Amino acid sequence: MGKFSKQEESRSINVDNFIDGYNDLQDDSKTTGDKRNSSYSNLVNAYYELATLFYEWGWGQSFHFAYKRKGETFNQSIKRHEYYLAGKLGVNAGSKILDVGCGIGGPYRNIAPFLQSHVTGITLNEYQVNRGNELNRIYNLSDMCRSVQGDFHHLPFEDNSFDGVYAIEATCHAPVREDVFGEIFRVLKPGSKFAVYEWCLTDKYNPKDENHQYIKKKIEEGDGLPDMAHTSIVDKALENVGFVVEETRDCVEDSNEGGEEWHLPLMPSFNIFSQRFQFTDIGMFIMTNLLYVMEKIQLAPKGTHKVQTMLQQGAIGLAKGGDTKIFTPMYLCVARKPVEEEE
Repeated sequence: MGKFSKQEESRSINVDNFIDGYNDLQDDSKTTGDKRNSSYSNLVNAYYELATLFYEWGWGQSFHFAYKRKGETFNQSIKRHEYYLAGKLGVNAGSKILDVGCGIGGPYRNIAPFLQSHVTGITLNEYQVNRGNELNRIYNLSDMCRSVQGDFHHLPFEDNSFDGVYAIEATCHAPVREDVFGEIFRVLKPGSKFAVYEWCLTDKYNPKDENHQYIKKKIEEGDGLPDMAHTSIVDKALENVGFVVEETRDCVEDSNEGGEEWHLPLMPSFNIFSQRFQFTDIGMFIMTNLLYVMEKIQLAPKGTHKVQTMLQQGAIGLAKGGDTKIFTPMYLCVARKPVEEEE
């Protein structure tokens, strides 16, 4: 936590104030859904300001999910999942690619060498930009990868400037998909493709089911989302901005005999040597109180235990969403920007 404290102190970040402000935005008694949507940039920036270091420590540099095939390690499954998406772009070596919502750049550091292309990542959060570019230097990939700060609703790039665009579990942060998809459409070259893994509600979601509502809210609260959309909303939004949709499917439904489902790492386990132990009631109690003690002796910033609680609640929602299959983090969409003759 020492590194976290120094970085946030140097940028005048008060963790306790950030987490309280974030919780207020997600509290239905204090903030309406419309207000939450209009405040999406504050919501998302606050979330990643708080969660990024926890993610990197506990999950690695790629902040997303993948099911594990039989015999795969966790890291192998993540890379396979990224390579599969990148392959959908159909680009040549030396192409110019955009990663929308890049986090600290874990995916693009895998994808850029895989495609032998140059990848620019954009993220709203300053800390993620700095950390991403720091890691690029560490891994000697600064000539292939870079992170820039910006809002994906207003991409700071010229029209028709990228040979391919992808997003991995990021555009779910947009209150209105057309806003971000329209910007992606603008910066893509005609004939080029956009490939995305979306967080979506599935056909199994029943908006009148209180348990389903509870799961949806837990995911939104724990993962910095203003609202979650059904798969059909994503399909329609791509078409509305002018894309030709070439493929959509829920990769959760892939045949995976002998493998593990994507949400298994978030399911509680009483094996104390497993990271899943933290999702048991006992594990949550221990972790939260350990962080609280660390705050008291100034080994962690004040408010850290509140961040952990927020992330734990999100994990509960994701695990239940995966178990009931009302939610998917890997709804695949591949869409092409038509050339003028097609329009």
